[in-house]
Amino acid sequence: MKGDQLSRRRFITNGAIALAGTFILPKISFANNYLGWAKPNSVVGGVQIGVITYSFRSMPGTVDDLLKYCIDCNISAIELMGDAAEVFAGIPKRDQALSREENAKKIAEWRASVPMDKFKELRKMYNDAGVKIYAWKPTALDARHTDEEIAYAFKAGKAMGASHCTVELPNDTQTARLGKIAEQQDMKVGYHAHTQATPTLWDKAMEQSKANCINLDLGHYVSGTSSSPVPFLEKNHDRIVSMHIKDRKFNNGPNAVWGEGDTPIKDVLKLVKKNKWKFPVTIELEYNVPQGSDAVAEVKKCREFAAEALSS
Repeated sequence: MKGDQLSRRRFITNGAIALAGTFILPKISFANNYLGWAKPNSVVGGVQIGVITYSFRSMPGTVDDLLKYCIDCNISAIELMGDAAEVFAGIPKRDQALSREENAKKIAEWRASVPMDKFKELRKMYNDAGVKIYAWKPTALDARHTDEEIAYAFKAGKAMGASHCTVELPNDTQTARLGKIAEQQDMKVGYHAHTQATPTLWDKAMEQSKANCINLDLGHYVSGTSSSPVPFLEKNHDRIVSMHIKDRKFNNGPNAVWGEGDTPIKDVLKLVKKNKWKFPVTIELEYNVPQGSDAVAEVKKCREFAAEALSS
């Protein structure tokens, strides 16, 4: 529970305590329930199947919500994306009375000074439920952010148990900057690309720093290059820190239900298993959720698809 909520409770009279208790029951009940459930396990054939929490963007997205979805989908590892972790840690809300620059300064100051306690608490909450956070995609790694904010992003990611933070591949100046700060924090940064991906797109960043790595998006790579990703994987597997899985059509084609596009998902998963590559494979739900379904149900289907490929 956040500190301001605890402070308010100190002023609640005895007659209102019972009512206040009903407010916190859902969180307590959920904590008790998941600790009593069988923990999720999405390691199949030695390969860690994960999910990026962006997949659940159509649903409520608090840290409690996201954990429930993972348990429901039987997924034991995630790439955490978005504001959920920072909201949990108490990031200041944007003040409508302030300018964009003033709000940005306030947030930068918070990031530069916030203790890591809440991020460690979040890690424990997820780990106790059987879910590991292997990557974090924060909103603090752009050129507009201060060095202190960038260092904070890596510190917070580490506190949550992540081995790397992910970000869209920026220009060469920014990849050099990020790589340097990531090295200082003993973390890695996985650069994500869309259909601009080529077999050599990450080469410059990887030359700049040993901390600069690849967050490969299999579907985007196949759609943008209209070619097999296998040669790229064989060449760069030791610099891939995580890999997004989705299905897309060639020639910048649309996202598709898994198995209906041109991305060789099953072949790639079998290759990862055969070679015992250690990076997690990350479900990213991007095709349109069918009417009558929801993101959790579709992620379950994707997990089953991946598990079947890795079991055969």
